[in-house]
Amino acid sequence: MYAPRICLASFEVLPNEEKKLVLDKLLEALTLANVFFLMRYPHTPNLYESGVRYEQEPDGRDDWQDIPDTLQRRNGDCEDLASWRMAELRVRWRDRGSRFHITVEDIPNRAGQLVTTYHIAIRLPDGRIEDPSRILGMH
Repeated sequence: MYAPRICLASFEVLPNEEKKLVLDKLLEALTLANVFFLMRYPHTPNLYESGVRYEQEPDGRDDWQDIPDTLQRRNGDCEDLASWRMAELRVRWRDRGSRFHITVEDIPNRAGQLVTTYHIAIRLPDGRIEDPSRILGMH
């Protein structure tokens, strides 16, 4: 399995808007891999019918999973689920207007320390936000 590791020390100094631009490009790359997968394997289930559930990764881990990896694990977090859903929208619904909706917040981790947290959802062409993570079990 191809498993690149991207370390972004620059995130310590970049403003949030620049972080969002970087994340958007990384999300587009994952989505492209998912688009090609869906085109090659058209009988892949839709995300919401796949049995996959949202699962938060442990602190300090952030695996970016494509569709086959997410199916194998039976779970994913926000970037995994949103990238799958975006690929599905593009391949199966010919949607070219949806975009990633990226939010940045400082929230306490399990130890109570503030941690900058990114959340990925989808902004549909009509402006509504579709959040695959919430749909699939995120509280």
